[in-house]
Parts: sequence; C-alpha cells; structure tokens
Amino acid sequence: MRRPLSRCLPLSPAAPRAHSLSAPRAHSPSAARMHSGSPASSSPSTGSSTATSTGSSTSTARRVACCGVAVCAVGLAWAAGAPPASATTASATTPGPRYVALGDSYSSGAKLPTQVDTNCARSDHNYPSLVARAVHAASFTDVTCAGADTTDMAGRQGSAPPQLDALRPDTTLVTVGIGGNDLDLPALFGRCFVLGLALPNGAPCKASYTPLGYDEIAAKINGVGPKIDAVLKEIHARSPRARVLLVGYPDILPGDGTTCHDEVPLASGDVPWVDQEERYLDTMLAEQAATYGARYVDTYRASVGHDVCKPVGVRWIEPKDTATTAGLHPNLAGHRAMAKAVEATLRR
Repeated sequence: MRRPLSRCLPLSPAAPRAHSLSAPRAHSPSAARMHSGSPASSSPSTGSSTATSTGSSTSTARRVACCGVAVCAVGLAWAAGAPPASATTASATTPGPRYVALGDSYSSGAKLPTQVDTNCARSDHNYPSLVARAVHAASFTDVTCAGADTTDMAGRQGSAPPQLDALRPDTTLVTVGIGGNDLDLPALFGRCFVLGLALPNGAPCKASYTPLGYDEIAAKINGVGPKIDAVLKEIHARSPRARVLLVGYPDILPGDGTTCHDEVPLASGDVPWVDQEERYLDTMLAEQAATYGARYVDTYRASVGHDVCKPVGVRWIEPKDTATTAGLHPNLAGHRAMAKAVEATLRR
C-alpha cells in the first residue's frame, strides 16, 4: 500500500540555513545520466545565451538516447520567436532578477535547437531561457544538465561542476527541476516496454512493481523527498534573497485509459498506472516546496490533453527521438507552456 506523504517525508518547517547536501545516493547512476557540461550565461541586453561545449558527440548521443526511453528529468525547449508577454517583465526603471536555472533534461532542452552545450544537452530556447527573456533578467546563468539527479546539485556530474556552485549571494531568482532521475526511470520504462510488447493487454509492469500490494515506485518517490529538502535548504543558504521555484513535471501519458501502443509500447493497463506514479511524484515535489520555503510550479495541469499520445500539433511530449526532439520529453510547445507556468507563479 502507498503510504501518505505526511508519514513518509519530513514535513517540519525549517528556516533557511547553511546545510550540507548529505543525503545518501539512493541509486546507482543510470545510463541516462550526463557526464559533463558547462554553465551558460546570457547578457540582459541580448537575451541570448552562450556556452562552451567540451564533451564528445558519442557520449551525448548515448545520454539523449537513454532519455528517449525514460521519463528523465528535464526538458525540451520552445521554438525561436518573440518571448511571451508577461506581467513579470521588469519595467524600464526596475532591474530584472539575477536568475539561475538548475535541473535535469526536462529543464535543459535535450536535442532542441539551438544546442549551446552538447555535454548537457542544453538549448538556448529551453523554458529557463524563455523565462529569462520574459522577465528581462539582469543576469542569467543556466546550468541545467540532462541526466542530473539530486546528487549532481552539490557534486560533479562528470566534468560538469556542481550545479549549486552557480548560485551567488545576490541571486534573486532560482528555478530547479529535479527528482525524476533519482527514481531510475530508464529501468522502469525499459522493463515496462519489454512487458508491454509481450503482453499488450492488462498491466504487467504494474504487477511487477507492486508485489503483494507494495508499490516499489511510490517507495522510491518517498525516498527522494529528503533529497529535495536538502537541495532547497542549500539553495536558501547560498542565495538567501532568492525566490525559489521548484518546477514539476508535465503530463506525459494519458490518464483517461487511452493508449498509443504503436508509439509508446506500454500495456493498456500500465499507461494509467505510470501516469498515477508521475502525479504522485509531482505531489511529493509540491509538498516539499510548501514545507521548505519554495513555490511549486504546476506544469501538469495545463498539459493535460497534450500528452504523448496526442497528434502532432497538439501534443507537448514527443513519443520518439528525432533529430530535434528527445522521446518522452517536452517538445518546443511543451517548453513554452512550462515557461508560462513559471511566469504565472512569479506573478502570484
């Protein structure tokens, strides 16, 4: 049985303070993890980002391919074009925020044009870049990196420095999208796809992860909670003036019983189960944000009806890898929607 979050996660409010990210690594590095990268920064006068690429194209292809079979974390970016109008846009006399973006492939914009850091599969049109333009950020540092999990916030990810090292005492806005890779989702989707191809009806993957009623995935999600806690505390300690936004994951699979087995080979009963587990992950993130001094950005609600099974032009999540998209990740429209969700949260 799934235990309530309030019984499984630390829920005592804690004032921001210096805190070491000492939460133990709860899993082996998955094949979807990135191994190197460099931060990208942008000038407020141009709104464009620049980055140094130091990794090999082979390792990048391996990382992106793995992202194509897993709900990794973090993201594909929005298409080029004028940034959306926003009430968060700074006025001519008010300086914009000093903005730092942290996160995984759902934030970095894997395979989307234009890739400014091939080591971290980072696009200059991911949702952090769109937000930076919309709010006229006085400075913008994007260290999002495909394959990142919570241990890569304070530790190195291959040649990429710890993401938290990008924070400064004068940072005033931080977005962080993290948590999916801590669940070893490549293994989950790999197993579910094999079982779905062999047994397209029923819910064979759910059965394999819930022996005797014990939900292994829900237990892993509960275990990620304290790691998110540690990340948020360290952000507050390094940037005490910053507004911190914890960005959730958008709707990936339909929850209404529809399937698209030819595109995503999950068994018919496993599609709503995986969607349920994703919603539980988002619920955990929202609770951690509320408890530890951050604002939660709900990207799921607006994306319902734009899942991976919808047709081209409607879906915000792509089913398969292409030259410019990563499978099971947000496409350009998805990143635009995520940016709007961040901006809406800033207005509140």
